[in-house]
Amino acid sequence: MSKLTDLPKRILIGRALRSDRLGETLLPKRIALPVFASDPLSSVAYAPGEVLLVLSIAGVSAYHFSPWIAVAVVVLMFTVVASYRQNVHAYPSGGGDYEVANTNLGPKAGLTVASALLVDYVLTVAVSISSGVENLGSAIPFFVEHKVLCAVGIIVLLTLMNLRGVKESGKLFAIPTYVFVVGVFLMIAWGAFRGLVLDETMRAPTADLEIKPEHQGLAGFALVFLLLRAFSSGCAALTGVEAISNGVPAFRKPKSKNAATTLAAMGLLAVTMFCGIIGLAMATNVRMAENPAVDLVRDGTPVGESYVQNPVISQVAAAVFGDGTFFFIVLAAATALVLFLAANTAYNGFPLLGSILAQDRYLPRQLHTRGDRLAFSNGIVLLAGTAVLLVWIYGADSTRLIQLYIVGVFVSFTLSQTGMVRHWNRHLRTEKDQAKRRHMVRSRAINTFGAFFTGLVLIVVLVTKFTHGAWVALLGMVIFYVTMTAIRKHYDRVAAEIAAPDGPSDDVVRPSRVHSVVLISKIHRPTLRALAYAKLLRSHTLEALSVNVDAAETKALQEEWNRRGIDVPLKVLDSPYREVTRPVIEYVKGLRKESPRDAVSVIIPEYVVGHWYEHLLHNQSALRLKGRLLFTPGVMVTSVPYQLESSEVAKRRARKRQEWSAPGSVRRGPAHDRSKTPAKETSANKS
Repeated sequence: MSKLTDLPKRILIGRALRSDRLGETLLPKRIALPVFASDPLSSVAYAPGEVLLVLSIAGVSAYHFSPWIAVAVVVLMFTVVASYRQNVHAYPSGGGDYEVANTNLGPKAGLTVASALLVDYVLTVAVSISSGVENLGSAIPFFVEHKVLCAVGIIVLLTLMNLRGVKESGKLFAIPTYVFVVGVFLMIAWGAFRGLVLDETMRAPTADLEIKPEHQGLAGFALVFLLLRAFSSGCAALTGVEAISNGVPAFRKPKSKNAATTLAAMGLLAVTMFCGIIGLAMATNVRMAENPAVDLVRDGTPVGESYVQNPVISQVAAAVFGDGTFFFIVLAAATALVLFLAANTAYNGFPLLGSILAQDRYLPRQLHTRGDRLAFSNGIVLLAGTAVLLVWIYGADSTRLIQLYIVGVFVSFTLSQTGMVRHWNRHLRTEKDQAKRRHMVRSRAINTFGAFFTGLVLIVVLVTKFTHGAWVALLGMVIFYVTMTAIRKHYDRVAAEIAAPDGPSDDVVRPSRVHSVVLISKIHRPTLRALAYAKLLRSHTLEALSVNVDAAETKALQEEWNRRGIDVPLKVLDSPYREVTRPVIEYVKGLRKESPRDAVSVIIPEYVVGHWYEHLLHNQSALRLKGRLLFTPGVMVTSVPYQLESSEVAKRRARKRQEWSAPGSVRRGPAHDRSKTPAKETSANKS
């Protein structure tokens, strides 16, 4: 089975890497940008549409508020980017928001941030993949018709790519990310040239449609609430900004400087593309509706259920480049790809954060272990499984999923920036150098404004989105928080229980005597080997133990025992209900009860087989007995293996696997051949 799984594993994720090659997987800025910033860069593909969808509730007349909403999003983006540039310099270890909150606000705040980030990473995968499928469906209807299946397939593909390692996946992701960025800027430039210089009229495919407002003539508080809800939807453009602060260890040196530069480049690109798409959407008269089948009207008649509402970026591209043209198809394909790859931000952030939490004993320690390709494989698989479940539950509908979005990220934003304020306050109390103090005061001012602004946005998001699905994200955060708290309590309890005491204890006191019991079913070679081993232990008492399940077999065993003259007393336990496990357990407990200071050693002969299916046919009683005896204090269980012929076959297979090279693992022959050849040549030259 190992050989059968090893070949596809090596083909899919590549050969295993040594631990000392970890430094080779570090990223330069040009690769780090698509790896860590693909989420905020790609969010411009759906964030403008979410703004227009909300405003459409009040009809087309509300669209004129969209530029002001875009300005508010831009201010927020620059605030968050400036704040996180302080984070990556102050905390370059990769803990990001979690480390900042945990260090400065306490473990509970840190755990709250960690819960929020874990939920946000899962939603990043689900939203990005679902939105990518919808964008690709605008050109290829098959993807829209089978949204869930396609989304799950793409998540599996992304998982395999990330299991190969962050550097290899980064190279694969760089091309479509840069094609998308160049394509969007080209669309903005060409659209601006056509509209401002050539004075041409560009019309989106939905420009001739009318929007039937759900609420007409909104004013006062209702209008403010609608605008706040539209703003909170537009804040989806900020998701993923925190990933760079969490991924600082993956950058090449100087890590903090490179991370800060990448963060600034990401913010500038994201806000420019976001504003450009919003502007072109207004210029080309894009129409969007939350319920397009009813609310979009053509010639006085609703478009109906058969109508497919394409994303804003697709409609703008059709208006600027022309529907079906080369540039339209390239941008549509690049948009879909970059949305799929935007999930890579979570694939890098979730496993790394999971590893840190596992190291702090808030998550199972398996998440701290690196896989064959030096990636945190267990965290990658856990993220993929959770995202697949979410996509299946919500039918890969990005509009429904996005209502759950951004709650977690703004919780982490707010607590992180609050923690940074306390960080600077603590350092200012001890710092005497005036130049450093001025720098700290400036950084504190940036983080203070960031904490205030993101906290305000968090309140807006909770108020405007709670009934639309944000409560699910909050529930997920609570589940993560409670689970991690319980795991930490368990690890702490176990650590306290097994801690070695400074003084004398029962654990270092030798037992008064050792009673050895060899379990016997019949006399054969494994039994004789187990008896020989038991005699070698020189226990105070030694006896063989059998359970009378079949009277004829028990009588034959006793006769054979006496005939062979085995010098170990044989004790037979009655079992009127034909049980094997219970009589042995009760007998061993009886020995312990008679002599609590004595130890009991139970010796079990076992077969060693070479095929997986043979395990189903042997050793089942031994497994049950060992499982029960493990819970009995003062009892030691020893297995005496007896290798059958099939196990020798398995050993030969293992030796062949060691000599076998996976495809691509060896380029010029085995290593031992290469090392011998030069030696022969050298000796020949000397002679």
